[in-house]
Amino acid sequence: MSQQLGSVLFGDPFAVMNTIGLVAFALVGSAKAIREEFDLFGVAVVGLATAFVGGVTRDLLVNRVPLALQSPIEIALGLLGVVLAVVLSVGLSAPDEHTITVVSDAIGLAAFTTTGAIVATEAGVSAFGVVAIGTINAVGGGAFADILLDRSPFILFDDFYASCAVLGGISYWLVDGVGVIPSGAAAACAAVTVTLRLIAATRDWYVPTVQRLQSALDP
Repeated sequence: MSQQLGSVLFGDPFAVMNTIGLVAFALVGSAKAIREEFDLFGVAVVGLATAFVGGVTRDLLVNRVPLALQSPIEIALGLLGVVLAVVLSVGLSAPDEHTITVVSDAIGLAAFTTTGAIVATEAGVSAFGVVAIGTINAVGGGAFADILLDRSPFILFDDFYASCAVLGGISYWLVDGVGVIPSGAAAACAAVTVTLRLIAATRDWYVPTVQRLQSALDP
């Protein structure tokens, strides 16, 4: 555990991004569960699922034991996010819609896109694999949490969300391919993802549906 804390404090790109992502996504998932009036156990389950499912899927895709099952600090960080969501809910009527949660979600999306891209690159997969694993790492937990909340995964609707992760993953691959140090590729990926997501949330960007395209084309 001390080595992992040292990695975070001294700037290992994976450790830093993973820490940010776990806390941020656990907070976001827990806030959604609180809004649905889940009990405390349910809040913790949804929060931890949001934080860990994407990373577990990532690790299975690259044929390694999920990091969440190796490190006690991982669970501690997830629980920290759950506690923060509960504390926020005391003073907020709709914590899942508050600016803090929206920004945390964008940060978590960026952090997990980056960690997924780092792991995929180290595993030696193709460019498509880097982008795909980065995206799965970023949105897998949120999609699973929506299933627990008994609703269709929001990433399948017209919100500009998973697209930010895709573009962030592409940025990582491009910068890494130029030969920039790993921290440079990680910074580019995180910056592109979080910036696009915050702009999309502020300006209501969306991916058009077939129906909207039809309406636009109708005379």
